[in-house]
Amino acid sequence: MNLGSYLSKQWHNVVEEVKSTLPEDIHFDFRKHVLPLFFPFLAWKDELKKPGTLRADFMAGVIGAIIVLPQGIAFAMIAGLPPVYGLYTAMITPIVAGLFSSSRHAVSGPTAPISLVVFAAVSKLAEAGSPEFISKVLFLTFVAGAIQLLMGLGRMGRYVSFVSHAVVVGFTAGAAVLTITNQMTGVLGVHISSRAAFLETWEQLVLHISEINWAVFSVAAYTLIMSALSKKYAPKLPHLLVGLACGTVLAWMMGGPAAGISFASEIPSQLPSFSIPGLSASNFHSLLGDAFAIAILGIIQTIAVGRSIAVHSGQQIDGNQELTGQGISNIVGSFFSCYAGCGSLTRSALNYEAGARTPMSAIFSALVLIVLVLLFAPYAQYLPTPALSGLILLIGWGLIDFPHMREIRIASKQDNLILGATFFATLFAELQFAVYLGVLLSLYFFLKQTSRPNVAVMAPDSEHYRHQFVNIIRKEVPQCPQLKIIRIDGHLYFGAIDHIAAELREIRKGPEKHLLLLANGVNYVDLDGAEWLAREAAYWRKKGGGMYIVRLKIIAQDVMESGGFMDDIGRENFFTSKTDALRTVYSKLDLDTCKACPHRVFFECAGDERLPQIEQGTEPLHYEQL
Repeated sequence: MNLGSYLSKQWHNVVEEVKSTLPEDIHFDFRKHVLPLFFPFLAWKDELKKPGTLRADFMAGVIGAIIVLPQGIAFAMIAGLPPVYGLYTAMITPIVAGLFSSSRHAVSGPTAPISLVVFAAVSKLAEAGSPEFISKVLFLTFVAGAIQLLMGLGRMGRYVSFVSHAVVVGFTAGAAVLTITNQMTGVLGVHISSRAAFLETWEQLVLHISEINWAVFSVAAYTLIMSALSKKYAPKLPHLLVGLACGTVLAWMMGGPAAGISFASEIPSQLPSFSIPGLSASNFHSLLGDAFAIAILGIIQTIAVGRSIAVHSGQQIDGNQELTGQGISNIVGSFFSCYAGCGSLTRSALNYEAGARTPMSAIFSALVLIVLVLLFAPYAQYLPTPALSGLILLIGWGLIDFPHMREIRIASKQDNLILGATFFATLFAELQFAVYLGVLLSLYFFLKQTSRPNVAVMAPDSEHYRHQFVNIIRKEVPQCPQLKIIRIDGHLYFGAIDHIAAELREIRKGPEKHLLLLANGVNYVDLDGAEWLAREAAYWRKKGGGMYIVRLKIIAQDVMESGGFMDDIGRENFFTSKTDALRTVYSKLDLDTCKACPHRVFFECAGDERLPQIEQGTEPLHYEQL
């Protein structure tokens, strides 16, 4: 038997083994149910056969290529790279990400925030634009992609949801302000250090205000204004290209280089060649932290973009698949002169609005861009850099999400704090620190909320015929002097036990000997929670009464069952309804105390005088559900 026959037989055995584990009534198609998990593009390949799909994707791709052409050049400048590297990233990254991601409309490639982080990470180690700088950027991209891929394979996409949207909004706004700040030298024609910090840059600009080159400023301002006007009054036109064309014409009319106006370097008319990133221990040691920050920021942006488009398209986004797709695209891209990319909200929204149906639109966009670069790349040397700086200012301003910032400011104090802290950390600290700070603050507030579940003291409201239970804080109603009723709204896990135990210590100070725990709001009990319940049950037994648990979900009883805590508490003390629980507890109460009690809060207390129909058996005892 040759190797091919052997592998074919083994593959057939695997398929048959998988089939044997499934019920007989399930029709199993390996190509349909399994292969798309590893090759997501197989899930939408059949859609390409539908009439009009390829045409719609191609037209959307053409529009995307026209938009990304000036963006790629501008973003590469932000990253401190030659312009061609932005175009290479816009060629390779969308193709790979489109094939291996879950979103049908999201378009990956170079973005302003990631470009800024790349520049901040590598500029402290090498001169921007130098061969060493480029080598480190490609290595950074490779490591960031590897981190994303490992996170995807580890099924960690669900944890991205723990990072609040306020982090993305705050960081993006801060990155936008930094982008605008860094481009002010190109807009004004003033030469200051490219490594100056945020405040230092503005200080130097003020000190050199008299050195403004008004020809340079005029070109940048005219480009920005014409692009903005085109976007407002002719939204169907590629406004960035319109502004760039207007700025280029003005620059040459004002004298070009003779007027002190600089121009972009020549872009080679060639495709990216294969090369191995500068893999070395020193690069790994110096760039690992930055790579992790870029990986986190990239996937947060990508999933946020995918979900924002999915709100309109109705598509389901798989966070794990997005991690995997972005990881593979960055790894592959690093071997073809691409720097780190992620999902672009601008290009993705435009792709959806242009009628794209499948990720083939992103692939068409990359292919059209390749053609444009091969045909028109030599003409890039006639593009004035002040015009490109003007475009970057417009792009930076567009990154500030004012509507969401207003919404966050009004709706949530904690999200407002997260947004503000992330924003100012982006301006005044290391960019990767700003990402970590936002993530940590998000987790802090999440854990703070889950670690302090609501513990409400409940009592029946006699004004309701069926005695609906109410929180005594919301409405003052009589309580039983022998039985305390509480409701816990949250998980019983290690982080919440101290808070719940402190609440119960206050409740213990009362005269009650019995505790009824309404547990329908508890979805999870870990080992610490189960141990606490057992200790609490022992305390109430020692006090002469008992603890009773009502409607604890089966899924929350797993640890208690396997650890023997159900027996420690007493299985007879678990109830599926409040009615059964109160009947049992009532039979254990001290009757002399009941006779002296003026409240008679329960049906059982009322007796014949208040509810004779209960004695006649025509109306069952019942306590309304919360």
